[in-house]
Amino acid sequence: MNPTELPSLPGLHHVSAICGDPQRNLDFYVGLLGLRLVKKTVNFDDPGSYHLYYGDAVGSPGTLMTFFAWTQVPPLATAQGRTGANQIASVTFAVPDGSLSFWVDRLADRAVDFEGPKTRHDEVFLAVKDPDGMTVHLVERGPVGGEGDWAGGTVPEAHRIQRVDGIAMIVRDRSATEAFLRERMGFRRLGPKGDVTRLALGEGRAESRLDLVADPEAPSGRMGRGAIHHVAWRAATEQDEARWREALVEAGYGVTDMRDRRYFQSIYFHEPAGVLFEIATDGPGFLVDEEPGELGSSLALPPWLEARRASIRARLPEVVNRHLR
Repeated sequence: MNPTELPSLPGLHHVSAICGDPQRNLDFYVGLLGLRLVKKTVNFDDPGSYHLYYGDAVGSPGTLMTFFAWTQVPPLATAQGRTGANQIASVTFAVPDGSLSFWVDRLADRAVDFEGPKTRHDEVFLAVKDPDGMTVHLVERGPVGGEGDWAGGTVPEAHRIQRVDGIAMIVRDRSATEAFLRERMGFRRLGPKGDVTRLALGEGRAESRLDLVADPEAPSGRMGRGAIHHVAWRAATEQDEARWREALVEAGYGVTDMRDRRYFQSIYFHEPAGVLFEIATDGPGFLVDEEPGELGSSLALPPWLEARRASIRARLPEVVNRHLR
């Protein structure tokens, strides 16, 4: 399995985490951070719970943050996640250059606790916890760009989040994971800073960063509210994804079959430390079942769940986007 012989992975597709109250989650990511709710659907593997997608105006790959809402049956509904070893610890969003002062004022005005500005890898960032305790970083990264503003945006375009810049992973043994990322997936090493090694995938505005944090003494992480469940990397087409699946299987990795996620096709596997990775296709995208101006406005279900709409809807709490202008 040589990444130079495989289709390139252009960067990060999305990051998926677990939340509790979906309304509180929406109020934070749409109302405070200014992302767009691009799809309100359900977890296809557990249709009794929401799967919320946030991103740019059209839900472009690389801008997506998604959440599985655990609200139904204890202990899941009450389980708090714990950040620890062999787990994704944080997600970083890129904002335009010169925007951090806007974000400092915005967070302070809304009485949201944050840390920073702080410095890492010669860049300045802010750190904030979302309502379930997940760590979110904001870092200045380049000019304004992307798919532009939309009617319901809560943050001015000059300061709004551009994309998901990357993630940080805590691992007890950095060597095996770094070797996999570089030799199997084609990541580049940007350099170490103490106990953190920064890697990158993709180029230009699509470049995604992955910080490997080495901590041999870290306690084990635990899934639950506020924990990041997995990260997905982009494949341009289904054919590219199929070639990656074949290569991973030949290299001895346990890989799922290709799964229809309605808005993209996916395969899943674990990297050497046990963190769940996904490779997701760029298409067909989020406009397959809603018009651009209607994204996220209603409960979207895939065709195979449509006959169960009434019973599914009855199990879900009401979630309202109160932040449209």
